[in-house]
Amino acid sequence: MIDLISPFLIYSAIQAATPLLLAAMAGVFCSRVGVFNMALEGQMLVGAFVAVAAGYFTHNAYAGIAAAMVGTMVFSVILAAGSTWFRGNPVVLCIGMNLLASGMTAYFLRLVFGVSGTFTNPAIPLIPRLSLPGLAALGPWGAVLNNQTAVTYVSWLIVVLCTILLFRTPIGLRIRGAGENPEAAVALGVDVDKLQFATVVVSGALVGLGGAQLSLGAVTLFSEDMTAGRGWIALVAIMLARDNPVGAALACLLFGLTDALGLRLQSFGLPNQIATILPYVITLVALVAFAKRKRQLA
Repeated sequence: MIDLISPFLIYSAIQAATPLLLAAMAGVFCSRVGVFNMALEGQMLVGAFVAVAAGYFTHNAYAGIAAAMVGTMVFSVILAAGSTWFRGNPVVLCIGMNLLASGMTAYFLRLVFGVSGTFTNPAIPLIPRLSLPGLAALGPWGAVLNNQTAVTYVSWLIVVLCTILLFRTPIGLRIRGAGENPEAAVALGVDVDKLQFATVVVSGALVGLGGAQLSLGAVTLFSEDMTAGRGWIALVAIMLARDNPVGAALACLLFGLTDALGLRLQSFGLPNQIATILPYVITLVALVAFAKRKRQLA
């Protein structure tokens, strides 16, 4: 048991939770403004591909990150415009976006790089890891938070900023008002459509950042459908936390821990198939527990 729970396990959990965390923060904002975003999976996949493509051609990881954020924002216009200007059903739009992202990234993988399946190349840059002397002095457990990517540190800062923005600022009040009671928000002079459009598009940058972390953080490659359900897990985290940024962050950390634990158990002889499905089993259990609790409170 001591060998299983190690500083490296926690380090890996934090690393695995980062893409989930960023997607969850984007989903929280969309949900709060009244647009249920089920396209996190597709948005993250687009961000991962654009990050690899831009990083490969510029040889700069931060250029890849910036391109991923911009590219995902552009992709998010589909949901933003479709759910506001054209009054489309967000669920239908999101399902279409997920299918589009999967097919589009696979197509451009062949078109741009001439390969199918997985693209990896030494020219793809890895996001640099930051060494913080203060944490290094704390020994093995201090190293848990050390040598993470800048995106990981920023992601936890974003949780704090999202919480403050939503619950301590006028714009946060407008966002919550637009989602909870749009008629009252309009009566107070809030342009709900513009606010929803802007929130969905800007939140796309967070998902793109998560996609960049996925493809350039721990590895330097792009594989078809490499998000592997992470967007859906982030959506579950949002539901479990009831649109609370801190609660969603903790749920993402739990799922990141199960992901890291599955990989760790492989070294103890656990079959790869069981280790791979562990995070999804935890997700299903969490959903069942959430549904049961909701029925009890009803």
